[in-house]
Amino acid sequence: MNETPAQGNGVDRPLSTARILTALSAIIVGAFMVMLDSTAMNVLLPRLMEEFAVSYTTVQWVVTGYLLAEAAVIPLAGWLSDRYGIKKVFLAGLGVFTVGSLSCAVSQDLAALIASRIVQGAGGGIIIPILFAYTYRLSPPERVGKIMGLVVLPIIAAPALGPVMSGLIVDHAAWNWIFAANVPIGIVAVWYGVRKLPAVEKQAASVLDKWGLLLGPLAFAALCFAVSEAEEGWGSARSAIALAVGGIALAAFIARQLRHEHPLLELRVFGSSAFARSIVVLWIAVFAQYGTLFLIPQILLHQTSFSAFETGLLMLPHAALAAVSNQIGGRLFDKVGIRPLALLGLILLAAGQYLLSRIDAATSALTIVAYISVVGMSVGFCITPLVTHLLKVSPQHLVNRVSSLSSATQQVVVSFSISGLAALLTGRSREHSADAAARHDVWASAFQDVLIVVILLTLLGAALSAWIPKPRPQ
Repeated sequence: MNETPAQGNGVDRPLSTARILTALSAIIVGAFMVMLDSTAMNVLLPRLMEEFAVSYTTVQWVVTGYLLAEAAVIPLAGWLSDRYGIKKVFLAGLGVFTVGSLSCAVSQDLAALIASRIVQGAGGGIIIPILFAYTYRLSPPERVGKIMGLVVLPIIAAPALGPVMSGLIVDHAAWNWIFAANVPIGIVAVWYGVRKLPAVEKQAASVLDKWGLLLGPLAFAALCFAVSEAEEGWGSARSAIALAVGGIALAAFIARQLRHEHPLLELRVFGSSAFARSIVVLWIAVFAQYGTLFLIPQILLHQTSFSAFETGLLMLPHAALAAVSNQIGGRLFDKVGIRPLALLGLILLAAGQYLLSRIDAATSALTIVAYISVVGMSVGFCITPLVTHLLKVSPQHLVNRVSSLSSATQQVVVSFSISGLAALLTGRSREHSADAAARHDVWASAFQDVLIVVILLTLLGAALSAWIPKPRPQ
């Protein structure tokens, strides 16, 4: 193994920016694949529903299983890096993601695909936190901001390209190629990482909370399953059992985290009223934003004549406008604070959701792009500033743990958003199908019903934005 010594925030000698980026290439490629796969599935879901003859409630586990696996391992990334070394953990994570991709590509039924996606998520959830940690450790303090800005560019681009690439494959090839394409890239990235990633000194690892590691994923997976089964009614046996198991596991997980000296998630930060109120609004914004992103390709593929590839192209402005609004929102945050920005972002999001509810077969591509752009503009005014605000209102001795907590809980919220909206969409389409008079417009009616719920939730978040406390002067 050819290890390259380096120097930054904990290595041997300084490297140029070009050499640092070259050394980090394997991690950047891995992070790009992870982020690409996180959005590629939304366009693929209708194809999988056809292929396996299942409903949204069932097929959404292809996305939800991936997200829950990521959420489970995100808090572990730091501990594993300290215990086994950041290079070994990254290579293991990328290896697991690549094996999961191969398994997805050869899956012959939906159950195998969902299980393989969970393996993918378990590997992918480690890669993103390690990318930031590795970049920080290798970069000289005076160049951390510059190098970090360069490193995140592929991560920003990947979610926008995911629907386009998956749409192209869905229209012209077997869906398996979406996953098969990761395999050779992953193998090359692992080989390159073994040879070129610099060795970074291990740090002392704290005691791992094994019970927390078991209870957390069990609680969130069971509760997601209960939500997804709610289309049959909360009184159904499967939903009730899952809700009971999830509730008990969640209560035990919370109790464990509050008592453990080194918890996986630092829940004691919720003792700060300012933090608790801020993160509730963030969760509503994340639920509404990512729920809308889940719905957009479903609306276009069911309500219009656009192909999967064209649907992916129509979604590109969302990422572009999100990037623009992130820059504007970041500057405004320093001047006006979080309340007016969160209110503006959530009102914009609600307006975009209302416009999406008006899409039908006659809606032009230009009009759809305008509607999606409104949703994209909302991102930089609510979600990104809210994440920044969390750090400002957190107790200073817990700031280092807030990022992991925020990332993991956002993944869980996205999982609940997709599973809940998929269940609601399935339930409403079934109810409208039973009405013979409305049968020709089943999906239009179902999407409008779901969007009304999402709009009301978004407006609730807008109202609660006035409840967000201002940070105390440092």
